[in-house]
Amino acid sequence: MPHSRPPLHNDLSTYESLPDGPVDFPPAAEPPVTGTTSALQAVEAWENWLAHEKRVSARTVSAYRHDVLQMLGFFANHCGGELAVQGLARLKLADFRAWMAHEARRGEEAALRRHRAPDPDSLARSRARRLSSCRSFFTYLEREYAINNPAVSLLRGPKLKTRLPRPLSPEESRLAPQGISEQAQDLPAALRDEALFTLLYGCGLRISEALGLDVGDLERAGGSALLVRGKGGKERYVPLLPAVKHALEAWRKVHPAPAPGAPLFCGVRGGRLNPGVAQRAMRQWRLLQGLPDSATPHALRHAFATHLMQNGADLRAIQELLGHASLSTTQVYTHTDEQRLMAAWQKAHPRADQPSATPSAPASPPTHRPAS
Repeated sequence: MPHSRPPLHNDLSTYESLPDGPVDFPPAAEPPVTGTTSALQAVEAWENWLAHEKRVSARTVSAYRHDVLQMLGFFANHCGGELAVQGLARLKLADFRAWMAHEARRGEEAALRRHRAPDPDSLARSRARRLSSCRSFFTYLEREYAINNPAVSLLRGPKLKTRLPRPLSPEESRLAPQGISEQAQDLPAALRDEALFTLLYGCGLRISEALGLDVGDLERAGGSALLVRGKGGKERYVPLLPAVKHALEAWRKVHPAPAPGAPLFCGVRGGRLNPGVAQRAMRQWRLLQGLPDSATPHALRHAFATHLMQNGADLRAIQELLGHASLSTTQVYTHTDEQRLMAAWQKAHPRADQPSATPSAPASPPTHRPAS
């Protein structure tokens, strides 16, 4: 059952104290654009544009909406009252910097309330996402309302560390889905989880992509490939390995779907399976199998890409299989493979324990001006 939309209040100052975390909600209807459009009307129009024109996932739309409402709540207090859309164009760079400083303090205070030491990297990523939400909103204002605020383009986000994937080893990846049905009391749920985890590793899907599959998606390519709808609504075909097909067939035998539009993976009530259920099942199984804490549904996707890279697959092919819009996103797996090679060298080379033996990159050749 979908969540209902949280009502929008007229007093924007109430949004400065919104709790962290997105809430799923259906997209709004487009409000009329007038010369006195309020900021709240613009937010509803923007989220509708994100959901229907940009085809952004409901989770991302919800998170962006949450960020922008908190930003507008801060400006309502900072500037002494609610701003209309036209007033947003008059905000100065100092106003935006005050908002970003406020967000930094708020993140640290939230961590302390949970009795945790503030994690600089996590806090920086939260601020970066809020800045991304702000930029998206002002891009929409310029596009639809001709509201341009040059201060937004001058904002600089925090520097983020590159997070390398933590893939499972080939053996751990095989253990992740193996034998779930043999040790479970609830056979249908166990066959479902086994099929889901086998699919994640065998096809490299995001958990949202796998849980968004319908029964008809299996049948469109005659069972040899799977039609996947990824981020931004982009579709791609990924090949189905025999092991994946076998696991899916075992699940469908105990739960035959009534129609092609029915969800491929469903819960006990027949609705689409919640990601939290899959994550909880993985936590329980990794304890039984002695797998590391890094064994998560998404780690199976990382393992898919890393193991393809280690076995000589083309980077462009991996990009297409993963559904990455940019090759730079896929290139992070080359760094993971470099780490594996360096670890193997340090373990096996007879002079690896000598500081001077560490291999270094060859010197770059001198550059010359091209001939005219």
